Formats: sequence, C-alpha cells, structure tokens
Amino acid sequence: MNTKILAASLALALGAGAASSVLAQAKPEVLVKQRQAAMTLQGKYFGPLAAMAQGKIPFDAKIAARNAGFLSALSQMPWDGFDASTSGVKSEALPAIWKDSAKFKSAQDLLVSNVAKLADAAKGGDEAAIKTASAAVGKACGGCHDNFREKK
Repeated sequence: MNTKILAASLALALGAGAASSVLAQAKPEVLVKQRQAAMTLQGKYFGPLAAMAQGKIPFDAKIAARNAGFLSALSQMPWDGFDASTSGVKSEALPAIWKDSAKFKSAQDLLVSNVAKLADAAKGGDEAAIKTASAAVGKACGGCHDNFREKK
C-alpha cells in the first residue's frame, strides 16, 4: 500500500516538474497566443452573463450556470502566459505587468476569486446573486484592463 502511495506521489512530482520545464521552453510568441486565446474565451462566456446582469437579454439560469462554470476554469488559464519572456512580444499588455507584478498578481487573484463566487451563485440559480456576482467580475476585468492593457 505504501509503495502505491509513494509511486503516485513520485509520478505527480515528476509530472509537475515536467510541466514547469515545458512552460520554461515555450516560445514567448506561443505564450502570448495562449493567454490571448484564454482571454478571448473568457469574453465569450462572460458576455452573456454581463448582458443578463444588465437586463440586455433575458435571464436564463441554465446558461448562467454553464457559462459561469466554463469561466471558472478559463479565469485560471492565462496567467502563466504572462511570463517575463513575453514582455518584448507585440501585444496589448503594458509594461506595468512586469514592473508592478504584485499589483498584477492581486488583480489576477481578484478576478479568479470573483469568478469563483459567480460560479457558486450560478449553481444556486438565484438571479439576484448571479447579477451581483457578475457585476463584481466585470469590475475586476475592467480594473485589470485599465491598469495593465493598452487602450485601443
């Protein structure tokens, strides 16, 4: 029994090491494309939630729960793509990301936390709670874009 636990632990440790090694070898251009793809998908699944929260489209608890679940996973994906090696790659990312990494990390954490609250609210199907949580997610998105994304 102990050998099975040891073997599983070793496999997990090696897998984590291999994953970080692969990330370290990723080309900066690829990292930028991956983070942009994750952000695009976040917009796709948050858009209807925001529209429901603003009363622009009818509330649908099933769609809200589905989209919030997808958003929960997606909100965690882009951050490893903001590696320092990507600072010279053309994108809308501002140098402030690397100059004030603690503030950027705080903005990431706020988004992930607010999305988790939205996903929890959506599981319950309470329209008012979903609207409130959606507004908090929108504010977290905007705060990050205001400070760390080039204005168009």
